[in-house]
Amino acid sequence: MSINLLTKPKFAPNQTVCFIGGIGKIKSIQQQDSRWVYTIEMSMGVEPDFGRVGAKTTIVLAEQDIR
Repeated sequence: MSINLLTKPKFAPNQTVCFIGGIGKIKSIQQQDSRWVYTIEMSMGVEPDFGRVGAKTTIVLAEQDIR
């Protein structure tokens, strides 16, 4: 017999969240094994003097890495 300890996600799509390295907005949520994984688009902030390489930066984080 197995017990499913998985509950609903702690965060919601389009919610602004903090994590080590910055802040961003949740774009999608996926269940992987027994945990929730979030795709987060980082906030751009002010453009640095040396410019940017890309328009957006998207990262994937597990729920325990987000605040």
